[in-house]
Amino acid sequence: MTGRLTPSPAFEALNRLAAERILILDGAMGTQIQQLRLGEDDYTGHGSGHACRHHSDHPQQGNNDLLILTQPEAVEEIHYRYAMAGADIVETNTFSATTIAQADYGMQAAVRDLNVEGARIVRRALDRATAQDGRPRFVAGAIGPTNRTASISPDVNNPGYRAVTFEDLRSAYHEQARALIEGGADILLIETIFDTLNAKAAIFACIQAMEAHGRALPLMISGTITDASGRTLSGQTPTAFWHSVRHARPWSVGLNCALGASAMRPHLAELSAVADTHICAYPNAGLPNAFGQYDEGPDDTAVQVADFAREGLVNVVGGCCGTTPDHIRAIAEAVAPYSPRKVPEYA
Repeated sequence: MTGRLTPSPAFEALNRLAAERILILDGAMGTQIQQLRLGEDDYTGHGSGHACRHHSDHPQQGNNDLLILTQPEAVEEIHYRYAMAGADIVETNTFSATTIAQADYGMQAAVRDLNVEGARIVRRALDRATAQDGRPRFVAGAIGPTNRTASISPDVNNPGYRAVTFEDLRSAYHEQARALIEGGADILLIETIFDTLNAKAAIFACIQAMEAHGRALPLMISGTITDASGRTLSGQTPTAFWHSVRHARPWSVGLNCALGASAMRPHLAELSAVADTHICAYPNAGLPNAFGQYDEGPDDTAVQVADFAREGLVNVVGGCCGTTPDHIRAIAEAVAPYSPRKVPEYA
């Protein structure tokens, strides 16, 4: 759908690298932010940090995206550590930086700044890393699913009710995507998709943003399998999910989050068998324990992700919840001996 646009320089560079080796995506942001043990004053910047020019009467602790504005040095350092651990693609800290998600914190007015600055912070971190080792790296503008679903009613007594419309989602995603591009994102990554209708709104918005920009950026699309059924929350198998988003001609399609690598493998294999584009996988570090913590160490995760590579299933790998720079370093080393999956050509 973006075929009439000139591909961006990053598009061409990514294609060259992906033909040579399996590329590495970064790991979890939340895991690293939790280790900073920040309080309310840190989140608002009124203690140590940069005071936020956007005001809200809501508490901000837990609004990790806001740290882009109030703790930019700490956020940049996390991105930098992932880059130095071997990540070729590093995501912005903008998973919830839409007006829909930020409404919980009363921070809708901050959305443009969050996304512009979020991309700029990653770019600074990657430029620092590249200055040391000469390796090119790419900024992925992270676009999360929001906290609402367009396909399912939140009211069990009213199945026809929807808390959000397609147009609400498209508008929110469009504002985010345009700001990410303005900040210098090389890639747009629609991730942790549990409702494909939400994803379709995001895809439409991203294409509109690219058209306004005048260049086609690589579009990465990643769904999440929420339980042992092997389906997304809105009920699709990996194959159905692919056919629902194939029209966007994404640079990659894949799975992330919910399941650890071992449980993800059959669903990833199904997707790899049908998709005529790059495959990306970034699983959690296993399943959380009773305390919500992740016990799977770097070597354990890396061995399982290496199996994806050995079986020829993947082109891009990384980590989601519970993963750290050490996980990414171990994954990068584990997949290095293997060739990237050959992208099939289907009619």
